[in-house]
Amino acid sequence: MRSALAWRWGTQVLAQIITWASTIAVVRLLVPGDYGLYAMTQAVVTAVAFLNGQSFATSLIQADKIDERRIGQVFALLLLLNGSLAVALLILAPYAALYYGEPQVEPMLRVQALIFLTIPFAALPQELLARRIEFRSQGLVNLASAVIGASTALTLAWNGFGVWALVYAPIAMFATRAIGLTLAARVLVKPVFDLRGARDLVTFGGALTICQFLWIIQSQSDIVIAGRSFDPHDLGLYSEALFLTLIITGRFLPPVNEVCFPTYAELYKTGQPLGPFFLRVQRTVALVVMPAYVGLSLVAGPAVETLFGAKWLEMVPIVAGLALAMPAFALQIVCSPVTNGMGQPRTHMMTNSAGAVMFPLLFLTGIAYGPPGLVAAWWVGAPALLAFTYALTLPKIGVRWRQLAAALIPAFLATIAMALMVLAVSTALPPLPAPIRLAVLAASGAAVYLAALSIVAREALAEMAAFVLRRKLPPT
Repeated sequence: MRSALAWRWGTQVLAQIITWASTIAVVRLLVPGDYGLYAMTQAVVTAVAFLNGQSFATSLIQADKIDERRIGQVFALLLLLNGSLAVALLILAPYAALYYGEPQVEPMLRVQALIFLTIPFAALPQELLARRIEFRSQGLVNLASAVIGASTALTLAWNGFGVWALVYAPIAMFATRAIGLTLAARVLVKPVFDLRGARDLVTFGGALTICQFLWIIQSQSDIVIAGRSFDPHDLGLYSEALFLTLIITGRFLPPVNEVCFPTYAELYKTGQPLGPFFLRVQRTVALVVMPAYVGLSLVAGPAVETLFGAKWLEMVPIVAGLALAMPAFALQIVCSPVTNGMGQPRTHMMTNSAGAVMFPLLFLTGIAYGPPGLVAAWWVGAPALLAFTYALTLPKIGVRWRQLAAALIPAFLATIAMALMVLAVSTALPPLPAPIRLAVLAASGAAVYLAALSIVAREALAEMAAFVLRRKLPPT
């Protein structure tokens, strides 16, 4: 477990450093309108991607036994589904362009259909490696794909390709990942289109597919709704603000879930309690995301100016507002592996159903007030969905609310101390260049947070360090 986390986390961090460096460079070469157009196409691609069959591949992790026939059946499903999605995207492209009122959306979507042709050759080996808890080779492949994607985006943006730099970079990344994972897993199987005997895999994978569909409704509804109301410039501001605030939840937490899911499954199979590990994950994630997001909200101005440049300053209030909702969102994301590891995806389905209803309604209400209305929707939706998820999950694993509160209180108290210090320093500082102001505020906030944590929960400080450095995250 320790080695798996170390490799998965370490390579993920390196890959993200490469991706962020490229993103910061590219965002300075492009304009908000480019990101608005790309956000429109991504909403469509993501909306159809729920049928890419990844969940059927994931079912191999939870299954007690697998053989070559079962692997071949999953491979066949992946080929059928993703081939169909590529064709579907070609058909949907002109209608999406008509919906958004942006003709350029059509050719962009047609090119992005290539992504689905790579997925079968990445999804299957990824889950086979995860089943073996072999994350070293996965991490190295992800690192290589990040380098290829970042290089492609930067090269094309530098040479004036505009929004097409954002289109071609993921294709290069997906293709590299598919080739690398296929080689790393050392598994070459023939697709088996006879699905007899695969009912358990199809049932479990189908349930996760429905969960993914509901998750897509929740996560993409803001872009779909805003795409018709905002112009590309405003949509680009909102989508990039969302990108910045979702860096931790979207980039760092998925690897945590990838490792935790097989760990929960193994604990459940061996009859060990899942509650202690769940509380450890919640506490450790809170120790990282609470100060990170509250801090981002407080330093949004100098952070945006430093990273994105002056032409992106309009998105400062959007970043500051969204960041405050993200701790609850992050804690909710890391809940699903525990019930999925028990072979009970129904809980995950119920929470995603709630999100799929709640968030679109909130976004529809908030859209009349522009980007601030969408931010307010996040303020209401993220905490409400977290509370609902806890209410369904805690009884299944024997965890009480007061145990959960005890696990989260250290991060909460230390974050309050940090916020007060950052506000005080920000008020006292004279006018400074954005990078210097950001460095001073970040350093003072981090120092106070670590000091406060050493007072209220010294053991939590060591646990957070282990989590960030990915040396260990033991199940007990």
